[in-house]
Amino acid sequence: MDLFSPFPQRTLTLRNRIVVSPMCQYSAQDGVPNHWHLVHLGSRAVGGAAAVIAEATAVSPEGRISPQDVGLWNDAQLQAWRPITQFIREHGAVPGVQLSHAGRKASAHRPWEGGGALPAGQGDWTTVAPSAIPFDEGWHVPEALDAIGLRKVVSDFRAAAQRALAAGFQLIELHAAHGYLLHQFLSPLSNRRGDDYGGSFENRTRLLREIVAAVREVWPQELPLWVRLSATDWSEGGWDVEQSVRLARELKPLGVDLIDTSSGGLVAHAKIALGPGYQVPFAARIREEAQIATGAVGLITTPAQAAAVVAEGKADVVLIARESLRDPYFPRRAAQELGAAVPPPVQYQRAW
Repeated sequence: MDLFSPFPQRTLTLRNRIVVSPMCQYSAQDGVPNHWHLVHLGSRAVGGAAAVIAEATAVSPEGRISPQDVGLWNDAQLQAWRPITQFIREHGAVPGVQLSHAGRKASAHRPWEGGGALPAGQGDWTTVAPSAIPFDEGWHVPEALDAIGLRKVVSDFRAAAQRALAAGFQLIELHAAHGYLLHQFLSPLSNRRGDDYGGSFENRTRLLREIVAAVREVWPQELPLWVRLSATDWSEGGWDVEQSVRLARELKPLGVDLIDTSSGGLVAHAKIALGPGYQVPFAARIREEAQIATGAVGLITTPAQAAAVVAEGKADVVLIARESLRDPYFPRRAAQELGAAVPPPVQYQRAW
C-alpha cells in the first residue's frame, strides 16, 4: 500500500490514506456549527485530505462534553451542517462526522477555560454513566443509566445518524474511546453494573453492539461506518488490546468497516508511554488478528512516518490530528516530499 493510493470503502473511494481526525473546537452555540467550523473543516479538505471527520458531535444535549460542543440532535443543527459538508465534498474529500456521548465526562469547561466539571449553577447538567462513579475527584457523580435511559441512548445515536445522512455526511464514526460513554461501558473500571450491560465481556460490549445495529438500520449500506476504540486504558484491570481485538471481530459482521485505533482517556491519571506513533502497534494488531481495516492515530507528525505506517501494512489509513492543526495542508506537503502528484485547487495553481 502507498500513502497516496486510493482507499475503497464500500461504494466510496478515498483519494488517499490521510484522514483528518475529529478534533473538538468547543466553538458552537446550542450545538449549531458556524463559520469557524466551515473554515476549519473546509480548509483541510482543500489541504488534500481524503476524508475530514468533524469533531465529537453530541447525539443529545446531555451528551455534550461542554456547553459549546456541536450536535446533531435537532434539525437546526442539521441545516447548519449542510453547507459545510457540501464544501468538503466540492474539494474532493469525504465529509465524516464522529457521533458521541460524553457520559460522565460531560458538563465540563472548555480546555482553555481550565477544563474540569462545571460548578453547580453555572450551566451544568446531570451526567449519566454505566455506574455512579465520577471520572475523577471534583467531577460530578453521574446517574447510572436505567433501562429507559439505555433505550434513549440507542435511539439518540440512531436519530443522529439519520440527521447526519440528511446533512450530507458520507461517513460516520462512533466514538467508543477516550473515556466517553461507550468506552465507559466497555471498561470494567467504570462499568460495575450487575445487569445485562455489565460484568462479562458480552454484557459490557452490548450497548455498543446495539448502537452499531441501530445506526446500520438507517445508515445506507453503501456508506462506511467506523468505530473509534481506545485499545487500552493503560491501567491494570481495565480495557485492553486483547478485548479490543475480540470486539473488532464482532463489530465487522455488524457492518463496521474500520477501527480507528486510539487509547486512554478513561482513567484520569493513567501513565501513558507517549512517543512517536505510540498507538500504531495497537492498530497493527487489530488489523492482523481481527482481519478488519484500521486507522492509526497519535503523534504521527511527518510524511515519512505516515507513509511507513501504510507501506508496512500496520494500518490502512493514518489520522492526523495536532499536525493538521499546525498545518492544514499536511497532505499536500507530504505529497511534495514523497513525490506524489496531488493537483492543487485551480485557485492555487500559480504557487505550485
